[in-house]
Amino acid sequence: MVGTEQTRLVVLRGNSATGKSSVAVGIRDKFGRGLALVGQGNLRRIVLCERDRPGAANIGLLDLTARYVLDAGYHVVVEGILYADRYGDMLAQLRADHRGPTRGYYRDVPFAKTLARHAIKPIADDVSETQLRDWYRSRDLLPGGVETVIGADSALDETVG
Repeated sequence: MVGTEQTRLVVLRGNSATGKSSVAVGIRDKFGRGLALVGQGNLRRIVLCERDRPGAANIGLLDLTARYVLDAGYHVVVEGILYADRYGDMLAQLRADHRGPTRGYYRDVPFAKTLARHAIKPIADDVSETQLRDWYRSRDLLPGGVETVIGADSALDETVG
C-alpha cells in the first residue's frame, strides 16, 4: 500500500500538445505546496534521455517517484502521454495500492487541434507533423472506465477546477 487515506492521486493522460502540463501546473498553482507534479516527459526526456517504448526505464521511475512522494505525504499529479498499452499495468497497480482518493482524467483533443497547439510549443521545430501523427492515438483510454474524458472544448480554468 502507498500514501495515506488523506493523500490524493490524480493521473492526467492524453496525446502530445493537449494541455496536460498546463492543467497540471494550474492544479499546483491553485493548490500550492504539498502537491508533487510527476511528469512523464520530464522523467523520460530530461532525467533519462530515453525514447518512449514498451518496458522503458521511465515507467518504473514514474511509479517509484509517485509512490515515494505519496508516502512522504504529498498529493500527486502524474501527467503524460502515458500510452495505455505501455503504462496501463503500472498505473492500475498504483491506483490499486493507493490508500487515498484516486482520480483519472484523459484529455481528448482531435488531431487537428493538437497539431495547431504543437505549432506554438518549443519543440515544434524538432518534431514534425508526421512524427506527431505517428504518436497520436485516438481515445487511448485505460480499461475499466477509470478515467473521466475531458474534451477539447474544456477551457484551462474549467479543466483545472
